[in-house]
Amino acid sequence: MSVLAGHHLVPSLLLLLACTMGCLQSIACKPRIRRENIVVYEVSASIDQCPTIIEENSPIVLRYKTPYFRASAGVVMPPVPRNETWVVGWIQACTQMEFYNTYGDIGMSSWELPELREGRVKAISDSDGVSYPWYGNTTETVTLTGPTSKPSRLTVSMNDNFYPSVTWAVPISNSNTPMLTHITRDQSFITWLVAMNSVTKERIVLQTVRWRMRVDIEVDPDMPLGSRASLVGRPYQEQPHILNYQEPIPPNALGRPNANDAQVLMWRPRRGAPLVVIPPK
Repeated sequence: MSVLAGHHLVPSLLLLLACTMGCLQSIACKPRIRRENIVVYEVSASIDQCPTIIEENSPIVLRYKTPYFRASAGVVMPPVPRNETWVVGWIQACTQMEFYNTYGDIGMSSWELPELREGRVKAISDSDGVSYPWYGNTTETVTLTGPTSKPSRLTVSMNDNFYPSVTWAVPISNSNTPMLTHITRDQSFITWLVAMNSVTKERIVLQTVRWRMRVDIEVDPDMPLGSRASLVGRPYQEQPHILNYQEPIPPNALGRPNANDAQVLMWRPRRGAPLVVIPPK
């Protein structure tokens, strides 16, 4: 009986071993990249500790340059399987924007994101307009193409600031007479550190940062060029918050249009109907 039993067991055992080896080989050939296999270290997010700089070099426009927001992180990615490509980098979206340029009691110009202002979307992509969904494609991202046989250590970094021009004169006027009296800007962003499969578009959020930039400038248009504008309010920006949880990325943060293409310049007079000065692209 033991010999007969042995004859029956040999094919079964071989089949079991074959199945087991097949599963092991399958796992070895097709490892899944999961969040728990990715190491994130030395995450930093800050805004330079310096005030906004005002430039009064032009008789046509005032310019101001805010301090830089900077983010950086080290990431160790597990081996990437054959036929897979993963990108690790920063994705950024604007979640709130108030940008008003006041011209005395005549009215104000306003850069606006209509869909965001009306609550139709939660965020607008702040990509460079080319590298969607990424903020940029130089230091902001690293691409890993499989197969890689060992873990990959990489660093990704980004920076952002405001450097706009605001006309001294009313933007819809033919006059060059300086009338600008106040500039107010308050803008909020979410910045995500993300690993994404380039083929399947699977995304793994590794870190979430929230930050805000505010500008408050008083202007006396009657003063000579070079001494009209002054910074008021807090001189330094509130530092970013590196969250201890991960926020999901809204769909509008991943594709077109980006904030620069979606924004509209409105003229809102004290009396009369608002007027579109620069439409969205």
